Amino acid sequence: MCRLAAYLGPPRTLAEIVIDPSHSLIAQSQEALEAKLSVNGDGFGIAWYGPRSDPGLFKDVFPAWSDSNLLSLCQHISSPLFLAHVRASTEGETARANCHPFTQGNWSFMHNGQTGSFSKLRRPLEAILPDHLFALRKGSTDSELFFLLLLNAGLAENPEQACRDVIAHLIETARFVGVPAFFRQTCIFSDGKSLFCFRYASDGRYPSLYVSRQFAGGGLVVASEPLDGKSDQWIEITPNQLVRLGTSDQMTFDLLAA
Repeated sequence: MCRLAAYLGPPRTLAEIVIDPSHSLIAQSQEALEAKLSVNGDGFGIAWYGPRSDPGLFKDVFPAWSDSNLLSLCQHISSPLFLAHVRASTEGETARANCHPFTQGNWSFMHNGQTGSFSKLRRPLEAILPDHLFALRKGSTDSELFFLLLLNAGLAENPEQACRDVIAHLIETARFVGVPAFFRQTCIFSDGKSLFCFRYASDGRYPSLYVSRQFAGGGLVVASEPLDGKSDQWIEITPNQLVRLGTSDQMTFDLLAA
């Protein structure tokens, strides 16, 4: 299971979230406390927003704690909005194309979770994509495919409905091919202005995800695990709700609504 962290607020260096805290994303890559796998060493990635509408992107297959380029970039890049991910692979080989975040236009997306019987679901799900979106598929993960399905479902126009439609279609496809509908997911994504996140699990065992408006003064942080190793400043994201986070507001949408 992967570990994720994202920040939105006044510009700050990526290191203040990714490296410096006592239970930073780098620390979680070596010793996660709330994941099935404690070590997340199958690659990493960061996406950050600056003067352009599309995000910068850097990712590689090395363990995050051992990559000097990542450590240097995090210390020197300052951004008001960024996403960071460390990977423990469940679907797809260890390859740069399979590392998160994934980006398209102004959108960035990262995922942690499991898709049961993905080998049987993959082809019918890929068949949904129109040619222009299928051409964007560079890797072999369920995560990248989920992102492309969201884009196809109208993520840019209506994120909450896109999430509902894709989750419903995953369940429908599992039934169609005759496999159990087994999905555990946490997702964080952004349009360059807001952060969106959710936790969903078909069996009620939701991967962890927290949000804090106190940890980074003046900004907010979403993370798989509290970055200070404590929970008093952190609130768990409510399961089965898409949460849109802004610097001064928050909205929630029921993912299981019709």
